[in-house]
Amino acid sequence: MIELGSRERTQPPPPRIVWESLTDPRRPGGRQWLDLRPDEVEPRVLRAVEPELVVWSSLWPERPDDEIRFDIRLSGDGGSWRTRTATETDGKTGRGKVKADEWFCSLDPP
Repeated sequence: MIELGSRERTQPPPPRIVWESLTDPRRPGGRQWLDLRPDEVEPRVLRAVEPELVVWSSLWPERPDDEIRFDIRLSGDGGSWRTRTATETDGKTGRGKVKADEWFCSLDPP
């Protein structure tokens, strides 16, 4: 597995709340924070270990083997999460890194 990019961010909510937001970003009553571009698709949860890990399928139909991994841990008064975008190939690497940058630069806490 090739890691395309990695970022870490601290969140006020505890890890369990961050985990819930990542495992069900469209849950009724939850804040809708996952904004997809027209050429992106809803991710599927491939693996989840409460409250420390969520792995999503690719957001990009042309890169179906990509995975987005969220490692969640307790940090200070809340939680932190680290996003790693990984792929089995070494093709176009920029999209995963750009998406992670968008989440960390503009995403309010889930």
